Amino acid sequence: SEQAAIGKLNTNAASNGTLFKLVVFSLSLGIVPLTSYYGSLNYLWDGNSTFAAITAIVAANAVLIGYIILSILEDKQS
Repeated sequence: SEQAAIGKLNTNAASNGTLFKLVVFSLSLGIVPLTSYYGSLNYLWDGNSTFAAITAIVAANAVLIGYIILSILEDKQS
């Protein structure tokens, strides 16, 4: 019965696309801060690396907050 419960949990996780969401957020956690850093460094802050770093930190935190909110909403649905 324990193996059946684990199999059911794996089926539910796969059907909801949890792994896909994890991969998307993992990639965006690497890509979004880097692009926001270099984009803001060149186009927004005119070479000020301190402000560009703060922009990258805010972008990384926004991705993490989005993941947490999506996880909470997904947990409430089940």
